[in-house]
Amino acid sequence: MSDDLLQATEQRMAKSLEALERELAAVRTGRASPALVERLQVDVYDGHMPINQVASITAPEAHLILIQPWDRGNIPAIERSLRRSELGLNPSNDGQLVRIPIPPLNEERRRSFVSLVKHRAEEARVAVRNIRRDDLERLRRMEHDKEISEDQGQRAQVQLQRITDRFVEQIEEVAQRKEAELLEV
Repeated sequence: MSDDLLQATEQRMAKSLEALERELAAVRTGRASPALVERLQVDVYDGHMPINQVASITAPEAHLILIQPWDRGNIPAIERSLRRSELGLNPSNDGQLVRIPIPPLNEERRRSFVSLVKHRAEEARVAVRNIRRDDLERLRRMEHDKEISEDQGQRAQVQLQRITDRFVEQIEEVAQRKEAELLEV
C-alpha cells in the first residue's frame, strides 16, 4: 500500500521537475530557440491559443526566430502577443512570416534572468515539498487507520524523504545549468 503511494509521489515530483524544465526553456539566453515563444498565448479564433498551435516556429540562425502562421490573418495577433510579452522582443513581418531578431543580452538583463531562474527553481522546490507534505499526511493517516504498521510507516517516511531530497537536488542542478547558460558571454 505504501509502495503505491511512494510511486505516485515520485511521478508527481517528476512532473514538477518537467514543468520547471519547460519553463526554463522559455527563458532567453541570447540564442534563438523556438521554446522561447512557443507557449505565448495569441488571441485568435475568439480564444487564446499558444503560438505553436497556430504557426510553425523555427530558429534558422543563432539570433533569429521565424514564425510562419498557417493563416496569414493571424500575423497581427502574433505580433501583438510578442510585443506584450515580458521577453523584450521586437518582431517584424513581411506579410507572410514574423521575424524576431534576438539581440545579445546585456549584463543587467542576464542578472534579471538569473533571478527569474532562481525564483522558478524555488517554486519547483516548494511544489515538491508540498507533494511530500500531502503524502506524509496520507502515510500518517494510513498508519492511524491501521492500514499499515508503524514500522512500515516509518520506512515509508524515510523513503519519502529520500525521494524528496533527490528531486530537490535535480531541481538545483537544472537551475544551475540554466544560470551558467545565461551568464555565458
